[in-house]
Amino acid sequence: IFLSLQQDVIAGFLYAILILVVFHPVVDLIDNFNLTYKYAPLIIIRTAFEMTAVEKIEEQLASLRIAKRSMLSEEPAYLLDIDVSKPAQSANSCFVAVSCSNKSIRVYNRETLNFLREYSSHPGILNGVRFAHACDSIVFSACSDGTVKCWDIRLATQKAVQIFSGYPSNIFISFDINRNDLIICAGTEKVGKDTFLVFWDARGITNCASATKEPLGVYSESHNDDITKICFHPIEPNLVVSGSTDGLVNAFDINKDNEDDALISTCNSNSSVSFIGWSGKDYKQVYCVTHDEGFCWWDIAQLDTEQPITLLHVLDVRDAVCVENDSLHYLVGGLYHEKADKLFLLGGTSTGNIHLISCGTDGLSLVGTLCGGHSATVRSFCWNLTDESLLTGGEDAQLLLWKPGAVERSLAKKASMKIASSVQKRVRVHNSSSKAGKS
Repeated sequence: IFLSLQQDVIAGFLYAILILVVFHPVVDLIDNFNLTYKYAPLIIIRTAFEMTAVEKIEEQLASLRIAKRSMLSEEPAYLLDIDVSKPAQSANSCFVAVSCSNKSIRVYNRETLNFLREYSSHPGILNGVRFAHACDSIVFSACSDGTVKCWDIRLATQKAVQIFSGYPSNIFISFDINRNDLIICAGTEKVGKDTFLVFWDARGITNCASATKEPLGVYSESHNDDITKICFHPIEPNLVVSGSTDGLVNAFDINKDNEDDALISTCNSNSSVSFIGWSGKDYKQVYCVTHDEGFCWWDIAQLDTEQPITLLHVLDVRDAVCVENDSLHYLVGGLYHEKADKLFLLGGTSTGNIHLISCGTDGLSLVGTLCGGHSATVRSFCWNLTDESLLTGGEDAQLLLWKPGAVERSLAKKASMKIASSVQKRVRVHNSSSKAGKS
């Protein structure tokens, strides 16, 4: 009885202290404090919670482990780009599409990574792969033969069900489709003095009418070299950003009547752009990775203010990020985590290790390293916010699915192989003088 009473007294005393600390105004205890600190304990608690949310996401990223591994193809190839179907109703209807260096697209089941089918683009070279947003069976890819091809994976045919043709001299090396599946935009290599962003009306793709569509029009003045990346806004279907080997990252509002009016902003990375994306709340920020492993990050919401739009400019991420007992050889790209409002970069080593890097306006820091998966350079990835998983593809021809805390059940010995390089870069990487200083 005595012990029980003693416990009750202690519990009551602790409860009283808790009530006092949380609800009693600090200003009554410390008269010299300003009234703005009246509820300081609550502010401290809230800030601590927000920090924990970011740290939790970083812990999840750092805890990624291999869940599934695709079987090696009879014709191994570099896995250059990855996309996942968006509106899947169940795990069985969710697909992964991969563009490969052997001029093909391979389609896999998202959960099992079982191979489903393959499409060939011979004689053209494929550049990029994207699923339609509203139909998980429609997949696209840009092609060096001056077309964007569309396949329907429900059909047995190996032929494209629809072809979006460019102009005779066009060689497409980048493309994207906007949020409501209405507009396709592709970027060209420079031919002579010409570099184009080409646009098509994508309506009717779900009907899969086997026909060739002509362009709606082009932008021809905003870039003067190969357009390496195109990325539509995740929310606003009329906004698109493009990156080029000329170093420029341009944002457009395609609802405007002409190219001059459509150009919202031009940001200069001072180097050849290899990857671009949107980030920040409401996706009002733009970032890019360069071919010489630089990183630039801008807030285009500040365009009409006196505030600088550059959030961070790192000339060489390899020098800026400390990786203990390992190294950072290259960057693959970036991913923005909505829940944590946090931007991350993904890089790696030539032996297949993957580094996850956290971005802040004060600099970059290593979150974690994924080891034991790939045996060669990682060339592509796709991040899934729904289950916090990561898909990666590399020069070892392997497609891997990573999940937090996963355990790989396959006992098959992983082939430690590096495919002999038979792929030439589709863009000319410019040696830049950007290392001399910040822009």
